[in-house]
Amino acid sequence: MKKLFARFVAALRFLTIIPVPGKIGHGSAELAGSMLFFPFIGLCIGCCAAAVSWLLWLVFPPSVAAVLLTLVLLGFSGGLHLDGLADTADGFFSARPREKILAIMRDSRIGAMGVIALVLILVLKISALASLDRAEAFKAALLMPVAGRCAILILMALLPYARPEGGLGTLFYTRRSRLTGIWAFLFFCLLAWLLAGSGFGLPVLFPGITVIAFAWFCKKMIGGATGDTLGAACELSEACTALACSALAWSA
Repeated sequence: MKKLFARFVAALRFLTIIPVPGKIGHGSAELAGSMLFFPFIGLCIGCCAAAVSWLLWLVFPPSVAAVLLTLVLLGFSGGLHLDGLADTADGFFSARPREKILAIMRDSRIGAMGVIALVLILVLKISALASLDRAEAFKAALLMPVAGRCAILILMALLPYARPEGGLGTLFYTRRSRLTGIWAFLFFCLLAWLLAGSGFGLPVLFPGITVIAFAWFCKKMIGGATGDTLGAACELSEACTALACSALAWSA
C-alpha cells in the first residue's frame, strides 16, 4: 500500500503543480510505476475543474467562463503539456530530417509553428466550451483532463521511445506499457459512459481517432514518441473531448 501511495504521489508531482510535502514519490522507481495513476490524476484535476466550472457558469456568461476554465485547466499542469505541443509543432513542421526534428524539439525556444499550435489549441478549447451550458460544461471539465492523461498512456502503448540517447520519457516505458494503455482506454470509456450515457461514443471516438492518427504521424516523422509528443497528445485529446461535448450539445 505504501508503494502504491508513493507512485500516486509521484504521478501527482509530475503531472500537476500541486505542492506535495515530504520526500515520498521523488525516486525514479516511483516515477516509473506512476503511470497506472495517470487517469486518476486526470480525474482529480477534472473533479476540481468541474466544481470551478459550475461556479464560473453561474457568475459569468459562457464566453468568459470558457476562457477562465481553460486557464484553470492550464494552471493545474503549469503548461507542461502545452510546452510539449509547441515543441512538437516546431519540430514536425520544420521540414527537416528526423535527427534535426528531434534536436529542434529539445530546443527550449519556441518558433512560429509552436505559437500557431498554441493559439489554435486554446481557441478550439475555448470556443467548444463556450458553446456549452452549465451542466454540459461540468461534464466536459471532468472528462477533458482524464482524456488527456489517458492519451499519454495510449500513445506510449502504440509507439516506442524515439530518442536513441534516452530521455525523461524512458522512465515511463516498461514491459507493461501496452497493458497500461489498455487500462487507460477502458478507464476513459467507463467515465464517458457514466457521464454521457448512450452518447458516450463521441467523447471516446473524437480523441481516440486523434491519438491513433497522431501516433501514425509521430511514427512517420521521428519513428516513435518523446516526452514532447506525449504532452501534445494530452492537449490534442483534451481539445477533441471538448469538441465532442460541443457536438453532443449541438445535436441535442
